[in-house]
Amino acid sequence: MRRILALVALLVLFVVMPASAASAATTPIQVYGAWHCGNDACTWRTVRAVAEFDSQNHWLIDRGDSRPSVNVVVLSFVHPLNLLRLATDAGTLNGVPRGMTAEIVNYFTSHGIRVMLSIGGITYLDAWNTALAENAGQLGRNAAALAQRLGAGIEIDYEENSGANLAGLQAFIDAYRAVLPYDASGANPAARLTIDVAAGDRWLIDIDRTATTDWLRTDRPVLDYANAMVPARQPNSATDAEANWQEHVDGKPQYSPPIPPLAPAKFTGGLFIAEGRKVRPECTNFAQSLQNSTGNYVQSVAPNGTGTTAGMLGYMFWAAERPSTRGIGTTPPNTCEGGAGAGATSYQIPIPMPALRQN
Repeated sequence: MRRILALVALLVLFVVMPASAASAATTPIQVYGAWHCGNDACTWRTVRAVAEFDSQNHWLIDRGDSRPSVNVVVLSFVHPLNLLRLATDAGTLNGVPRGMTAEIVNYFTSHGIRVMLSIGGITYLDAWNTALAENAGQLGRNAAALAQRLGAGIEIDYEENSGANLAGLQAFIDAYRAVLPYDASGANPAARLTIDVAAGDRWLIDIDRTATTDWLRTDRPVLDYANAMVPARQPNSATDAEANWQEHVDGKPQYSPPIPPLAPAKFTGGLFIAEGRKVRPECTNFAQSLQNSTGNYVQSVAPNGTGTTAGMLGYMFWAAERPSTRGIGTTPPNTCEGGAGAGATSYQIPIPMPALRQN
């Protein structure tokens, strides 16, 4: 009788317990990638031979067992005003940095790694503002043409914290989507259009609010997803990193106007793999890394008002090769097979990237 009563009690507990408490749902990571700054602090002004490029970046396509360490690479950055005007100069050809060649794109895509081009970055903020004011629609069309030519997606990195030109950004997105409609299947790489937001909800507030409200909805998506960028410095703990990402999941109802919650399936979280003069465990030691200690959260964080599936899309790492003229990058001997590469193995990262969750 005691055994029967105990079983009944357990059954009742299971029935009344919330599903999240009874068994936290987890979703495998789908996006696991790196922003790539080339060898000149993100300008990509020089054409490079593939063999030389490989000597500095081989870890990206081979984690030590011939499998890539990532499933997406974002070449950073394209100068927005140069792209609008299709400028040609010593470092630019028809609006595109000379180092962002079809050969470099093929270096990654031939190994199943998706490629995207990031337009902007904090250095090119004024150029974004000028280009949007001058002809936002044409900038969107030029971006779409570039994406089609290289078989790559486009990332919007517009870091205007005050007075962002949201009407211009909307015109850019509308023009891009008129050429390359949203494609949930991900089959057309050029149709992939993403946006960068801050690590949490307290910076780039107007852009974050508009993106969450209008472009990243699960019922009528316009952009594929957002990247919650790295903060000013690497978080001190998993708790600190997760607190930033939780702000996106929760939104900011106390703001006026409020920022609505963002579905976990609509964003990735950013971590440093190269920062300052210190080799990061995120690059070289997965067991001690934040992508290890935050892994359970990233795969199981529950929606809080938007979306139906648990878990963020995954991780993005800042940044491969030489993100700064000073400090340590990810070139030999400080390559990242043991950090990002080991994480790709631990999380069984799908390569090539599959169709992304939509809810």
